[in-house]
Amino acid sequence: MTGHDAKEKTNGSTSMIRDAYWPSDRPEPEFEGRGPYFSASDEAILAQGRDRILDIAEKHIRRIGHRKTTVADIASDLGTSRANVYRFFPGRAAIDNAVCGRVVKALTEIAFSIARTDATASKKLVELLNVLHQHSRRTLMEERPIHELFVAATNENWATMNAHSERIRAILEAIIRQGLQSGEFQAENVDDAAQGVITAFLPFSHPVLVAQCFQEEDEIAASVNAQIRFIMRALGKSDRRGTEASEATLAATANSDPDYLSHFSVPVIYECS
Repeated sequence: MTGHDAKEKTNGSTSMIRDAYWPSDRPEPEFEGRGPYFSASDEAILAQGRDRILDIAEKHIRRIGHRKTTVADIASDLGTSRANVYRFFPGRAAIDNAVCGRVVKALTEIAFSIARTDATASKKLVELLNVLHQHSRRTLMEERPIHELFVAATNENWATMNAHSERIRAILEAIIRQGLQSGEFQAENVDDAAQGVITAFLPFSHPVLVAQCFQEEDEIAASVNAQIRFIMRALGKSDRRGTEASEATLAATANSDPDYLSHFSVPVIYECS
């Protein structure tokens, strides 16, 4: 519904914030056509309504996949009508996009936590690449419906997946820039170096390529190690000792934040030696 439609429906006098009612009889807002009377409390109600829908949608997607999940399924679980769901999201595609954003947010937060540590740039880079690979492999092996969601999001250029990719790229650029400043890395251009790392590591992080290049654990570990060594050499890192992923750092972080590695059940930390 456009802002003009909302104005016609309300005669331009009040917001439609109170038009959608849930089984609890608590008023829930419409997410478009807010009008001039949309308040901060309405924003909070809106966020709660969206979260309730996404909680249910994610549950269904994890169980049967995003293509089989319907707005009718979501509305039924909420005990409301499809029309009320559409007050928050224009369609199922928007719901799928938002659920995808929710899931990748956890990975982005872990990537940021790696970048904020006091470790050397080379250790941060290796740790980040390991985490990106673990995440892709875990979803492929243990959460196939989520993996299929990522494949669709990547192939169809969903906004949330594109935003996630840009955040990961920005983190890579920051790590590479740190390495250049400390003398660990050598590169003429940070942007080109980051793109080179992303391209070189695609077989181990891209959801489609990870599925196509499925290998046994020992084989994939050797392949990841070899590719990380290649990346580090390409960045001008000649001291191999500096390229090892620090298990001690990972363990210390996990102890201080028990949820840090809970997203990654594949118990493998690959090292460059």
